[in-house]
Amino acid sequence: MLCCMPEFVVNPQRFDPYKNFKFRVKWDGKYVAGVSKVSGLKRSTEVVDHREGGDPNTSRKSTGLTQFDPIVLERGLTHDTAFEAWANLVWQYGTLGQPSLNNFRKDIVIELMNEAGQVVLAYNVYRCWVSEYQAFSELNANETSVVIESITLQNEGWERDPAVVEPKQP
Repeated sequence: MLCCMPEFVVNPQRFDPYKNFKFRVKWDGKYVAGVSKVSGLKRSTEVVDHREGGDPNTSRKSTGLTQFDPIVLERGLTHDTAFEAWANLVWQYGTLGQPSLNNFRKDIVIELMNEAGQVVLAYNVYRCWVSEYQAFSELNANETSVVIESITLQNEGWERDPAVVEPKQP
């Protein structure tokens, strides 16, 4: 008989995976207001093909460099300047392209929550910096939608926070 571990150890009665609409983003120890979209966390490792002269006509595969895809954060445009302020640490008008690059990298935390608002997973993303800032998306007088600002974060890796464990659901 094949036995398997339940998907939810603390809440074995739960069958549904977590939804993607409850999350928070934090940097500098503070939650960032209004983030409505976070692109996925993705890493890819190069495949290095090689063979030895005496091997048959097949190659071996080994690991190469690991790359972490940029992360895009989006939110509705407000008077909160957190996105713009971080982007300005890399480039700011009037500085002739010479802003201080001191502290332009930040670690961020992305927390996922269950329907009850309990943090169920968290990911620590390391040494992020803003490579692209979009002050607003396309404006259109014929549409009624929210104006969106976004930042693209380069990063040097991420990992799941092992300190965050499955909470008992209320």
